Amino acid sequence: MRVKGTRYALSQAAKKIYYKLDTSPAAVEVGTIAAPHQEQYARWLSKNFPREADLKKMAETVEIFPYKPTISVIMPVFNPPEPFLRAAIASVLEQVYPYWELCIADDASTKPHVRSVLEEYAQQDARIKVVFRQENGHISRASNSALELATGEFIALLDHDDCLTPDALYEIALLLNRHPEADMIYSDEDKIDRQNRLKDPFFKPDWCPDSFLSRMYTCHLGTYRRSLVEQIGGFRVGYEGSQDYDLVLRLTEKTTNIFHIPKILYHWRVHPESTAAGVASVKSYAHIAGEKAIAEALTRRNEPGKVTGIPEFPGNYSVRYEISHYKRVSIIIPTRNLGTILNHCLESIFQKSTYPDYEVIVIDNGSTEEKTLKIIAQWLERQPERFKCYPLDIPFNYSHLNNYAASKAKGDYLLFLNNDTEVITPDWIEAMVEQAQRASIGAVGALLLYPDNSIQHAGVVLGLGGVAAHSHRHFPATTPGYVCQVKTINNYSAITGACLMCRREVFEEIGGFDETLAVAYNDIDLCLKMSNLGYRNVYLPHVVLYHYESKSRGYEDTPEKMARLRKEADYLLSKWQKFIDNDPCYSPNLTRDREDYSINI
Repeated sequence: MRVKGTRYALSQAAKKIYYKLDTSPAAVEVGTIAAPHQEQYARWLSKNFPREADLKKMAETVEIFPYKPTISVIMPVFNPPEPFLRAAIASVLEQVYPYWELCIADDASTKPHVRSVLEEYAQQDARIKVVFRQENGHISRASNSALELATGEFIALLDHDDCLTPDALYEIALLLNRHPEADMIYSDEDKIDRQNRLKDPFFKPDWCPDSFLSRMYTCHLGTYRRSLVEQIGGFRVGYEGSQDYDLVLRLTEKTTNIFHIPKILYHWRVHPESTAAGVASVKSYAHIAGEKAIAEALTRRNEPGKVTGIPEFPGNYSVRYEISHYKRVSIIIPTRNLGTILNHCLESIFQKSTYPDYEVIVIDNGSTEEKTLKIIAQWLERQPERFKCYPLDIPFNYSHLNNYAASKAKGDYLLFLNNDTEVITPDWIEAMVEQAQRASIGAVGALLLYPDNSIQHAGVVLGLGGVAAHSHRHFPATTPGYVCQVKTINNYSAITGACLMCRREVFEEIGGFDETLAVAYNDIDLCLKMSNLGYRNVYLPHVVLYHYESKSRGYEDTPEKMARLRKEADYLLSKWQKFIDNDPCYSPNLTRDREDYSINI
């Protein structure tokens, strides 16, 4: 029960360091433009930050919740600056949802203000529980000490220098009333700097297991069913700095009831000692612990592989899996005329590829140019075992051509490749097989570059431009992208068919390409059929090819082609409207008009 009402009286000190909840959202000060979308975030906050009237309505709604679980906020403490500590506690006291307890474990702080502040707040509100550890044990032990105080059905994690938004626990409780089966809930987050300005929002996707192996993106605000946390042993010593990452890796092996609230519910404090600062030298032990946690997860899951941190982007990781069996890969390339382009593609495959067992199948869709026919004949002589060509002189239908080629292929893996591509990465096939061999994976895609080394494809986002578009298109290849997505392995709802690998058994299970989609969106449809059966699609940044886009067929720039494109778009939408409207690998808070991950205002 609330001790002093919904609007707990904050001390003047706390008011000075926490944003003013009694002002309109427009009054919230947003940091200087340290990130590309900072001005957009100021506008987004003005529309989305809960106003006083919103908070009042939430408080009224709580009273009619049929389910009012107690949420135990877990806060380990060690020597935080007094203003930050007061702000953190004040942000819990300000919660609209009153059914909480704040469980604080002081890890033998040496600064005298810590004990006095904690005792002061514990005396003010009976929901605040404090234990003072006799010796410093670091954050995992301190978190477990706080966990021992918890009696709530769920725990939420709060660092001693961060802040919750006033509606944070309300949103958690609201979701639990809709989904009482939830075992893990996480929200979006932003950062709060030393001047108490909000900046750098992180608008997250829904649960994407392979993206999670690349970074701990669910961290703030993370809420977990207490019984499940206790079942897996709580926070493990030896993973300090990434103890929450390790916790979630273990917890998500026990449940699939994982929910995402696409709202900013947590402000992560940025200061020189915080990992929020994003500096490699800050808490480097945390990044090492993250590698260790992922490596152990792979072992538990019986997926042998190697984990390495990405030094240029601290807190991001790369997982490379061991290939269990080097089964045959069938590279399928539809083509028609323009033999020079095809030849360039084939030269790059045969000269650079290091995978021991592959075949190349060219489907000749009615080539008439003598030069092209001569080039194909030459490859049949040069690579009699690995190169095959099947003529199929029909009106162009990309889906039918690939389905026909798949029926001729002998490989356990099918690698669909455009004829206007050029291999850059020698171990490209190995890297794709690493992922495609996994039982949970559907389509595997690559980083495709334009000749000027800008990005052509780094995954496909549904809903952009009304149907789908490529992530980070036209960005420089050197860009890390939004939260380092270009440089890390990530789940996407779809992958371009210009370079796409899958297991033959998955391809056959979903019925191959939909031949109604003769030219466009057939790759999107293929991937969504995989997703619909529970397979995950994955983008690999370390597989790189050039893509001389549409050199063979040209662009969709005539009235006839545009009409056909519209027809195929309508067909795709009729099948997959729900997916396209709500891409689980993207955020509703990000734009649907551009490919740059700017904010949806």
